[in-house]
Amino acid sequence: MLLGYPIQEILLLALWIAGAGILVGILAGLFGIGGGAIIVPVLYEVFRALEVPEEIRMQLCIGTSLAIIVPTTVRSYLEHKKKGAVIPEVVRLWALPAVAGVGIGSVIASFAPAAVFKIAFVVFATFISTKMIFGSERWNLGEELPGRVLLTLFGFITGLLSSLVGVSGGAVSNAVLTLYGQPMQRAVATSAGVGVPITIAGTIGYMLAGWPHLAQLPPLSIGFVSLIGFALMAPVSSFTTRYGVRLAHWLPRRQLEIAFGIFLMLAGLRFLATLL
Repeated sequence: MLLGYPIQEILLLALWIAGAGILVGILAGLFGIGGGAIIVPVLYEVFRALEVPEEIRMQLCIGTSLAIIVPTTVRSYLEHKKKGAVIPEVVRLWALPAVAGVGIGSVIASFAPAAVFKIAFVVFATFISTKMIFGSERWNLGEELPGRVLLTLFGFITGLLSSLVGVSGGAVSNAVLTLYGQPMQRAVATSAGVGVPITIAGTIGYMLAGWPHLAQLPPLSIGFVSLIGFALMAPVSSFTTRYGVRLAHWLPRRQLEIAFGIFLMLAGLRFLATLL
């Protein structure tokens, strides 16, 4: 027995998490995301097997996901920055409003039912994947980025949605930047930069939000963040991020958009299945 659980079960779960971590890291570098759309459903099955109560299971998945993708997002951002693809003014402008959105999302997550997070992700994933797979230049809202006020609003929305679905915000910021005529490679790189403050603030927010529920949480949890899940998946996903970055700068723009759309569609279907 280890921490009250059979060793065989812990080892099996560890293998699943480590395997998912490889995929998460590649996706983070490829699409400028932290991989939360993959991590959350995987952790949901892990915590279901560990009999974490249903009423707090989704929050624990999201909080742990945000913690896991912190190093992955930082690594992705640094790799893209080396290639000069990041738009620094967008990262600076979005940082504070995104953190504010994360704070509000963390408060909502402390009492909202799991269905709220799943529905929000499904609706968003459907819209963005449709745009990426079937869209054209007619979907663009402009050839240049909008003014500071609208960009600030987009930053806040990015942080809010990120904290409700356990992602780094890459899906939201990618969509905004490409709608305003930015190349997919620059959008991916900038999204990684925006994801750094989002994931750090989100991790802290979920730690605080889950503090009143410590008695119901698994061993070695700080609020809605499982240190076991973080320790197992974060190093693997961080290591494999570099390979995703190489793919992102090798693939043509249209192929990258289609791949990103398919990824979002599959992730959305996974969440929809849990609602039925």
